Amino acid sequence: MIRIARFLAKTVLWFTGLSLAFVLLFKFVPPPVTATMVMNGDGITKDWETLSNIDRNLVSAVIAAEDSKFCSHNGFDTQAIETAIKRNREGGRIRGGSTISQQTAKNVFLWQGGGYVRKGFEAWFTFLIEKIWGKRRIMEVYLNVAETGIGTYGAEAGAQRYFDRSAAKLSTIEAARMAAALPLPQKRSVTNPTGFTRRYGNTIAARMGAVRRDGLDSCVYE
Repeated sequence: MIRIARFLAKTVLWFTGLSLAFVLLFKFVPPPVTATMVMNGDGITKDWETLSNIDRNLVSAVIAAEDSKFCSHNGFDTQAIETAIKRNREGGRIRGGSTISQQTAKNVFLWQGGGYVRKGFEAWFTFLIEKIWGKRRIMEVYLNVAETGIGTYGAEAGAQRYFDRSAAKLSTIEAARMAAALPLPQKRSVTNPTGFTRRYGNTIAARMGAVRRDGLDSCVYE
């Protein structure tokens, strides 16, 4: 039992030190590749851009679509989590449980898919990036590693793919449609959306005004 306890203690210390090292490294260095990119098998098209070279419209759009409390929570939206748990118990479709911070932690350090083990690691890395990176860096990394299309990752590669222009120059509706497709970029059309995707994009575009007016993106630009 003593040997097992020592082994477990060493494992925890090793994991803690290694995870801290990677989080500190990626505070300053762009993550070169992620598990999602490698495991998808669709090739990798990406082009890292600093947040200053990504149109604010896209920041407003993803906050409006994915996480309206991004600037006010500590990485976890407890109300959304409670709603997700309730829907799970009732057998309903779980939506909206993960914040942008959680998605960033998962995209950079972990793998896609569910499971309590991965969720536990996700919580740990979310805590770390909130404390070490801060909101602006979290948003910058998120917009550079999020899958924006088949084999396409990040705002710049997505903007070039869909609109043949830089992510620094996105209109309100362009940014809203990219945000609308983010949850399912391989199935939702950005350039010619129909049905739900088109309606959802229009809804996001309308919400973007409130994001700016109420300062819901202020932590990214303060």
